Amino acid sequence: MTNRGALVAAAEANVAALRQNRYPGRGIVIGMTPDGRRMAQVYWIMGRSENSRNRIFVAEPDGSVRTAARDPAKLADPSLIIYYPVRQAGDAHIVTNGDQTDTIAEAIAAGGTFEDALRTRTFEPDAPNYTPRISGIVRPGDPAAAYRLAILKTNLGDPSQTQRHFFTYERALAGFGHLIHTYAGDGNPLPSFEGEPRLVPLFDDAEETLEFYWRLLDEENRISLLVKTIPLDGGKADIKIRNKQREEEKPT
Repeated sequence: MTNRGALVAAAEANVAALRQNRYPGRGIVIGMTPDGRRMAQVYWIMGRSENSRNRIFVAEPDGSVRTAARDPAKLADPSLIIYYPVRQAGDAHIVTNGDQTDTIAEAIAAGGTFEDALRTRTFEPDAPNYTPRISGIVRPGDPAAAYRLAILKTNLGDPSQTQRHFFTYERALAGFGHLIHTYAGDGNPLPSFEGEPRLVPLFDDAEETLEFYWRLLDEENRISLLVKTIPLDGGKADIKIRNKQREEEKPT
């Protein structure tokens, strides 16, 4: 039987590490709410440059989410920062940190797999950082996996080799998810995430989950965060979004 105390202790340690990380970059959490009725996906973006910080999340009527420039006049380079982090293809709920969202959605629609889609992609071409591509998928009813995560990265910063790490979670643990993010911390160049996804907590209330992770992220560098909840009974998914730029525009 699973030692829940050990799970809680591990999750608390990973939360503490995230709190101390000034620049984890973009992050994905996937897991199950404590009530066992919904899967949850969390995604956030951070930014150090003016171009990266000039972004918001925008929800679309079809349930997808795109990044957009808060001020289009200040958008210097849309590549790598304007994309759909969240999309749905049939029963597949996809979340990624780049345009590989479209690659995965197109593969699923054509009868392919999450893993095969990502074998056609590599890390981002933003030398010298070579930012990892992180991706996740939930397909309710999939007998092989409650959720999957993946990270595509260099071998210790060497772009001549792509490492493709795939993580399959056959069963979700109520109240917990797994976290991957792009960077191990701040630096120049930025050091890539290392190791396996980290166990972290989730909550029944999506607003509580959103607030929890928003407060964990560095106040200066956090930009936008979303929480998507996916009912396991086939109900409609719900998405909640927080944009830093919108908060700054609120009247005092």
